[in-house]
Amino acid sequence: MNIREASIKDFDEIWPIFHGIVAAGETYAYARETTKEQAFKIWLDAPRKTYVCEEDGNILGTYYLKTNQAGPGSHVCNCGYMVSSKARGRGLATAMCEHSQQQARELGYKAMQFNFVASSNEGAVRLWNKLGFETVGCLPKAFNHPGKGYVDALVMYKWL
Repeated sequence: MNIREASIKDFDEIWPIFHGIVAAGETYAYARETTKEQAFKIWLDAPRKTYVCEEDGNILGTYYLKTNQAGPGSHVCNCGYMVSSKARGRGLATAMCEHSQQQARELGYKAMQFNFVASSNEGAVRLWNKLGFETVGCLPKAFNHPGKGYVDALVMYKWL
């Protein structure tokens, strides 16, 4: 498994991962009908850096890293992670989160914040806790899960 910075040409392999996760509507607060062009802006264009996790030349996961707030909050970054359905359960999210923390430190960030973690995404919440993130806020019923209805969204934070 190799994690490297993404290039524009990688987006054709990122798109099916992004589309599958966003269309399901279970974990990200993006419109389920997000287009490929919109996804490119969200995942590759707007972030400071985007990375891919690949094996044998195939992209199995991806993450972005961006500044969470401007000015006095610019020392805190934000990340989002996606793993292909065919590669889940293999430790890719752990590897990408650990990689992202190292990259964040190298870029001068002092902390990492996840702004909107659906509480129903139990695997992610468990992993972020295991990796040292604390739940510092709860937005009651802020995420409308397609099967579970309104669930809490968590703000998770780690000083790097």
